[in-house]
Amino acid sequence: MKRKSLLALIFGLVAMFLIACGGGDDESSTEADEVSTVGEDLEGATKISLWTFAAQHVDFYIDAAERWNEENSDRPIHLTAETYPFDQMHNNLLLALQSGDGAPDIADIEIARFPNYMEGEPQLEPMNEYVEPELDNFVESRFDIYAKDGNYYGMPTHVGASVMYYNTEIMDEAGVDIDSIKTWDDFKAAGEEVIANTDAVMYNTFPGDYLPYFQLVSQQGSDFIDENDNITINREENVEALQLLKDMQESGIAEVAPGNEPHAEEYYSYMGDGGAAAVAMPIWYMGRFTDSMPDLEGKMVVRPLPAFEEGGNRSAGMGGTGTVVTNQAENKELAKEFLAYAKLSQESNIKIWTVLGFDPVRHDVWDHPEVLEDNKYFQYFGDDIFDTLTEVQDEINAINVSQYTPDVATEINTNTLNNVLRDGSQTPQEALDAAQEAVESQVTE
Repeated sequence: MKRKSLLALIFGLVAMFLIACGGGDDESSTEADEVSTVGEDLEGATKISLWTFAAQHVDFYIDAAERWNEENSDRPIHLTAETYPFDQMHNNLLLALQSGDGAPDIADIEIARFPNYMEGEPQLEPMNEYVEPELDNFVESRFDIYAKDGNYYGMPTHVGASVMYYNTEIMDEAGVDIDSIKTWDDFKAAGEEVIANTDAVMYNTFPGDYLPYFQLVSQQGSDFIDENDNITINREENVEALQLLKDMQESGIAEVAPGNEPHAEEYYSYMGDGGAAAVAMPIWYMGRFTDSMPDLEGKMVVRPLPAFEEGGNRSAGMGGTGTVVTNQAENKELAKEFLAYAKLSQESNIKIWTVLGFDPVRHDVWDHPEVLEDNKYFQYFGDDIFDTLTEVQDEINAINVSQYTPDVATEINTNTLNNVLRDGSQTPQEALDAAQEAVESQVTE
């Protein structure tokens, strides 16, 4: 398949994964929304510039720079972290790298945009010397997303491990032991008890957001795009995942979510009122509960996703940001060493949880005393969050994110899920066949 023009790539729709780590505000101004600095008053400090699209990430990098300067007083850094609107930052970064001028030393790149920077010879610095010695301590699949030809370019921010969030008040009323749910068949059987004994449904479908569906695809080892950039939307596993959602709707176990997606205010209100017993979303969705569904505190717990079959994968990795050192960095080696310190060290992975509330990619910190200290997430969901993550850490497949991901996401969000889950005009097989044909026609000339 021939590749789309660069212009289309830059200004095309990016529908995938923006929830986890940023937004889609597009502005023409070249001024940063926010500029934060640390180390400017230190004698001999080396200047390092950083661009990000997520304001919450700045606190994390400032903390890392402050710790670096305390521990490396002979090599201090003067970090300037600039926050830009999502589209503006990614577009400006791509143009700067292609022109050979104007790029920062370090930059955050959102997962769905990352393939744009892998075209041809990446204008980024490989981080293998720092990644390879530590890889056994990490969820390796999250590094594969940001790699090419054996080189690791992007340092991941979180696992984004998908889990099932259960409302224990509803499940107890239904007489269901949530820990007995091992497979999707078990989940459906539990759903029958929920609708028979409570006023809630078991689950919801989200025709406006394909991430909840994509989780079910990925946990089967499937994808919408293969490693060679071939479109594989209508794979058998993908049909099975969509059929599962359709079957649950038809049996009354599930219903279409108010607001059509899991980040709608209508859905938050519905869940807060006990509308459904469970929702499958990544760990980073915990913040949606604590911020938007406060009345459920103490009622929700996290558990592995049900497997499609005994012994199957019980999680998927969704969303993400890869942080890179550009080839325009003035002090490449120092920039790479600082990035490794900020993203790969034990202390910094602890900070990913304590500062950002994300699940650290480095799994050997999941039982660290600082990670297990009481906080709002443990108060809300209980103290076994990381027990669940430990269970599924080896059950998270790498996903194939490519230049065609926005086309796939748009087609599935706009047509496929609505045609199957909302108006019922197509079967899962028909809808995915149609999506396959539609996206293939868009990515070929």
